[in-house]
Formats: sequence, C-alpha cells, structure tokens
Amino acid sequence: MDSRKCRSCQAPLSVTFADLGMSPLSNSLVPPNRALGAETFLPLHAYVCGNCWLVQVLDFESPANIFKDYVYLSAYSDTWLRHCERYCEQMVARFGLDKQSLVVEIASNDGSLLKTFMSRAIPILGVEPAENVAEIARKAGVPTEAAFFGKKTAQRLRDSGHSASLMAANNVLAHVPDINDFVAGFAILLAPEGVITFEFPSLKEQIAGRQFDTIYHEHFSYLSLHVVKAILARHGLRVFDTESLPTHGGSLRVFACHENASHATAKNVEAQIRAEQDFGLQSLDTYKAFSDRVVESKLDTLEFLVKAKRQGKVVAGYGAPAKASTMLNYCGIGPELIRFTVDRNPTKHGMLMPGCRIPILSPEAIFEARPDYVVILPWNLRDEIATTMAGISEWGGRFVVLTPEVKII
Repeated sequence: MDSRKCRSCQAPLSVTFADLGMSPLSNSLVPPNRALGAETFLPLHAYVCGNCWLVQVLDFESPANIFKDYVYLSAYSDTWLRHCERYCEQMVARFGLDKQSLVVEIASNDGSLLKTFMSRAIPILGVEPAENVAEIARKAGVPTEAAFFGKKTAQRLRDSGHSASLMAANNVLAHVPDINDFVAGFAILLAPEGVITFEFPSLKEQIAGRQFDTIYHEHFSYLSLHVVKAILARHGLRVFDTESLPTHGGSLRVFACHENASHATAKNVEAQIRAEQDFGLQSLDTYKAFSDRVVESKLDTLEFLVKAKRQGKVVAGYGAPAKASTMLNYCGIGPELIRFTVDRNPTKHGMLMPGCRIPILSPEAIFEARPDYVVILPWNLRDEIATTMAGISEWGGRFVVLTPEVKII
C-alpha cells in the first residue's frame, strides 16, 4: 500500500492533523544497560483523509515489532477493572448471555475483561497478539489464542467450531494498520444474531480536549462514529447503537451486528453522527486548527516546567503510559525537568522512558523524594491517581495535569 494513501479508502493524504516530529515507539522502554545505546526514531505525523475523514499516522513499523514483549497490562488500572465489571453486567443483562453463549475478546490483553464473564460461567476466548501477555492470561485460566486478528485468524477459529455471541474489541480498532482486513474478520466469526462492541477514543473528544498525546505509532487510526460506521458497512456490518463513555478522555462504544440481523437501530446513532458534523469533523478547518493548538500545548507545558526548575522545585511524574512518551518527546522533556516517573506495573520498574530517558521507579519513590509537583501523565486516570497518592499533601506536594492545559490541582 502507498504510504501516503488512506488506509481505509485509498485516497491521497495531504492535510496534517498533527506533526509531532521524530519519536520512538512509545512502549519501547529502555533497559538501563542500553541507556547510552542508539534508539530508532520515526516520524510521528498524523494526517486526515479529506475523502472519508479517517485520521491516521503512517505505518513505519510493523505490528509484529510493536507488540513484541508488550508492557501494557490491564490489571494495573483499578478504573479499567471497574469498567470491565460494568461492561460484563450490561452485556449479560441486555443480550441474555449464558452458558450456551461464547464471548470472544479481540486484543484481550491479560484477560481482565474475560475473567468477569468466566466468573459467571459464560464460555470465553481471548485473541491477543502479544505472546508474553497472552501467556499471562493463560496462567490466569483464560483461554487465549496468541494471534493477530483478521480474516485468516477468524476463518481458522470459525473452522474449529467457534461462533461468537458477543465480540468485544476495546481500544484495538485504532491499533491495526489494515483496518479493512481486521473488520472483515468480525463478519466471519460473529454468529448470525451476534453482537460486536467496539470501544475507541472519540476523535471529537480528542480534538475538544487537545489530546495530542494520544497520537503514537501504535495508534494507526483516530476514529469518529461516521468513519467507523462506513468501514463496518463495507464489510456487511451495521451499527445499531452507540453510547458515550468517560474512559480515555472520552470514548465511544459502538454496537454492531450483521446487516440483516434483527437488532433495531437506535435513534442515537444518527444523533451522534449529527453531533460530529456540527462539531466540524467533516471540515478540514477543524483539523488544521487542532494542529495549531498542539503547538500552544507544548509552549504552555515547557513554560510551567522551566519556571518550576528555575524556582528550585522538584518535579516527578506518575505513570509511564504510551501517551507520556508522546508528550515528553514532542516537548523535549528529560530528567532535567521531570526527575523520574513511577508506575504500578512492576515490569516497568528500573526501565527508562523511550527517547527522553526519564527513569521509571515504583510508586514508593514519590514518598522518598517528596517532590513539589507530581505530573499525572495518564491524565485519564487523574481521579484514581490523586486518590491513591493523596499522601503527597503531607509535605505540600501538588498534582499537575498537562492536558488539555496545564493545571495545578
């Protein structure tokens, strides 16, 4: 595929959504013994397709390399675990799932979501591209196929007797370079009256919240309901409902089924599409304006950190998510401005953030260093982190978020 053509409709790409310069792969944490070694930097440039309105970055790295020794694990976010439990309760109640059903999750990670169905004796199957993460799920008793999902994998599972009553795809639609092959797989594996739910960060909310740090190489696409509806229709799938979610700074949950399935289409589908149109998601001016606002965010962030440094303040971070890599590298922030960051995931402890080389420590390091400011890098988990780390008030420490603007809490 021509790298300057839209991955959905093949139209030429020319309009910039955000040019974030050169950046490393956001989850490629650096071990200390490679601190002085070379690192691959790739262009991080997002375009908008003026034909179908899909926002996308060019795919310079293969998914096989991106998801090798993957470090993100769902189980280390209490907010996400509660989200999984609520999802399970809602789906069981709405669609009458029971022991005769099959729930298949695509990009099932460590199995946190599927465990909620397993506890209700509902048959489950995970499909996870990262072998190391799939193995964690298997050890927890969650049957998991280590494979990239698409037509080939779906047909193999279908031929082996699987037919899904519910397919969950949370925060994965954006992660696939060949979005048409990926979506086609759902049409193969889904039972005739089955349901698919896709969850993905809302492009509308991303623009409104100036969330440029959610752009990274692992996120190939940035999605609106209008775009997703068109892609699904191309593969014989119909959107019949949608709802807004608070996760990841504002997400959409889209319900889809086979075109001829009996699920009635809710009025809020068209209402959501009209809201996107009214916001300007089908106007190139909206995307060009976002590009300018990204620069303002960079200047505001650096102004705060430089001022804190000159005042002798100690600044630390909380969290080492992918979005932090984008933020830190685009703004040129290193240990001289944020001394270290911490994370609950023990596999990240002792590692360095890619590119900027900021050390990642355990959360206890915050209470040892007693920083003046703690920058919450996974700003979508702000409330959870502020509650968990409330003890920083003992020495007058303050929390800071950088998105959509610098704010001292």
